[in-house]
Order: sequence, then structure tokens, then C-alpha cells
Amino acid sequence: MAKVADEVEPGFVRVRLDLSYDGAAFHGWAKQAGGKRTVQGEIEDALRTVTRSRETYELTVAGRTDAGVHARGQVAHVDLPLEVWGEHRGKLLKRLAGRLPKDVRVWALREAPSGFNARFSAIWRRYAYRVTDNPGGVDPLLRGHVLWHDWPLDVDAMNEAAQRLLGEHDFAAYCKRREGATTIRTLQELSLERAADGIITATVRADAFCHNMVRSLIGALLFVGDGHRQADWPGKVLAAGVRDSAVHVVRPHGLTLEEVGYPADELLAARNLEARNRRSLPGRACC
Repeated sequence: MAKVADEVEPGFVRVRLDLSYDGAAFHGWAKQAGGKRTVQGEIEDALRTVTRSRETYELTVAGRTDAGVHARGQVAHVDLPLEVWGEHRGKLLKRLAGRLPKDVRVWALREAPSGFNARFSAIWRRYAYRVTDNPGGVDPLLRGHVLWHDWPLDVDAMNEAAQRLLGEHDFAAYCKRREGATTIRTLQELSLERAADGIITATVRADAFCHNMVRSLIGALLFVGDGHRQADWPGKVLAAGVRDSAVHVVRPHGLTLEEVGYPADELLAARNLEARNRRSLPGRACC
């Protein structure tokens, strides 16, 4: 049996949290210096308050969202002392609901199975990006979640371009580089559909995402959809492997993390270990 990469310390229990938030007023998920408001900070503060704990129990999240990005199906975990979990487990969810601000909610709290890590056990993350090309703009009731694009969009052309990006690639051309981090990802799904109300929803699913990847991909597809570029252009940018100044990182408010996928419980530990390995493409050294 594979050894779990981050075994829970004796005397602690790992708890899974399922949550959602409106990202408009947050400076992203992760805690930051300077007192900026973040999702992680709000939940950790609330958890410390309702459990009457002196220390902060740090959350690990499936996907760190940027400032302004929303989440409907975010997942995190926290390791709590057994006595704290035992005392508060039956009332923790309701107490958090009373303590948390209205733009972030925790929907479920449960003891995680062995080997579970919210980040490293995940096998995919699914995002949705919503945009409208309605000449009149965005419905005022949806303005915080839908981007307005002021050119007519050809969804068929965008889907044709999207198909050329699927699979395992080095997405360096669509990512903001971070020192020591790989940009190799497996893009499992990228498709767009126009609803009856005219809103176009892009579904983007991958094993993981690098920084700005989804918003850069959408920026490239919008250029195809409005006729400024041909359907083969996003694929050429990908193959070039370098940032193209023509690829715009679209605004964050149209983006929502919809769901995180995990394997069966007996496969969690193995996935936890596998996801920590530095990736390389076939025929290319990893380091």
C-alpha cells in the first residue's frame, strides 16, 4: 500500500469542507499580508471563533482562486484536534453560518476518508466562464457573474478552436509563470454553449490549472469568436509555448469554480502521491 504523503498527526482528524463564495469583494482565496480580505482568512477566523480556539487551523484548498473569481463547488480540508472536532461537530455548520459573512458559505463538514487531501487528491477541477454578446449589455442582475463582449460571437468557431487545445500539453503560453512550477496540464474538456437567454457558458475541465490559464484560454477563444482570429490561432499559440501579447486575460468576474472531482476512497492516497510529482511531457526531461 502506498504511504500517504501527508498523514494526519496523532490526536487530529482531517475534516472536509464543501463551500461556495461570491468572489467580488475578496482578494482571492489565499491569505495575504496587509489585512486584505480573503476567503481563507474569513473561514479560518470564523472557525477559530466558533470553536473558541486560541490557534488558527489552516485550510488547504482544492484550487486557489484569484481576486474576483467565484466558487460554487470549492473543497477544502482542515486538521482539527480530536477533542475540538468531538465537541463541536454536531453544531459547527450552523455556528459557521451565523459567523461567516453572507458572501461565503460552508455547506458540509465531514470527516475525510484516509488519504484525502483537498488539493492533491483531486483528479479534476471544472470551471465555467459566462459571457454575453447581447448588444444591450449584461442583465443588471447578472452583471457580477457574466462578462459583456461587445462583438457578436460565433460559438461554432470557438468550439472548433477549443478542440485543438484538448489533451496534455505545456500551457506556458496561457499561464503566468511561477518559479519552480510546471505548466504541463491535461485539458479534459473545453466547450461552449449558448443558452436561450443568449449567455454563452464555457465549460473548462482539467486535472489542474496554472495561474490565469482559464481566463487566458477564454481570451483567445473570444478573439476567434468575434472574427479577429482564425480557429487555428489558439492552437498555434499553444504550440509556440510563449506568452502572446494578443492573448488577453479576461476579467475574473465571469469565472466560477463549479466542481472538484475525486477518485474512489481507496484511490485517494495514491492520487495524493501522484499529484506531487513534477510533470514532464514524453521525450522531455522534467528538470
